[in-house]
Formats: sequence, structure tokens, C-alpha cells
Amino acid sequence: VQLVESGGGSAQAGGSLRLSCAISGLSLDTYTVAWFRQAPGKEREGISYISRRENVTHYAQAVKDRFTISTDNAKNTVYLQMNSLKPEDTAVYYCAADLAVKVVTVILLQRGPDNLDYWGKGTLVTVSS
Repeated sequence: VQLVESGGGSAQAGGSLRLSCAISGLSLDTYTVAWFRQAPGKEREGISYISRRENVTHYAQAVKDRFTISTDNAKNTVYLQMNSLKPEDTAVYYCAADLAVKVVTVILLQRGPDNLDYWGKGTLVTVSS
């Protein structure tokens, strides 16, 4: 199993970036994929997830109406379109995958992210004012 993030970089406040999470060894029909981020000195936080099986998407309040999660079935890839970026969005962004019940437990009940089995190595997003 491999998750590889890409698309990070620098942006001005108000700008946009699109992150990709290319997945191998897991089916998006079975597993739920989430995006997390970790800012310097802060804990890792779950910001969005998507489940094709349950036909559900979720966004944390901090990114709702600015970020959009989606999948490309043919490429087995999950995207995070980030618009109206703010300096406080600066963080390392990670994608993670696991069964839906575990992802929901971690993100909605704020359980430890380490409970999820599959992680990418992260991609850095820096937003300047």
C-alpha cells in the first residue's frame, strides 16, 4: 500500500492550490480517504474525508466552503482543491486511508490519527500574507 501526496508549494493569501493523493494497493470503493494537516507546533488535525462507498464527504469548519475533496476513479487518486487560502492554512498536509468507521471516529470524535493504518509522507503548503 502506498499513498503519495503532491501539489504542495507556496501561495499568496487568497490564492489556490490543488493537492493530490495517489493511492496504490487500496480500492477507493472500499476505503475512505482523509486529508490531515499539521502546522508547526500544533497537533495533526483532520480537515476532510471522502467515502465513495458511503457517498459522503466531510469538511472541518476551518476549511468548509473553501476546500473541496474529490476522487478520480480511473487514477485511484484523491484531490483536495484549496481556494481562498489563508496564512493559517500553512501546514504539512497528509492523506490517510482506512475503513470508514475508523476515519469517522478519528475525525469526528477527534481520536488519535495514529489509529489510521495508511499514511502518505506529506506535502508542505505555505501561504503568505
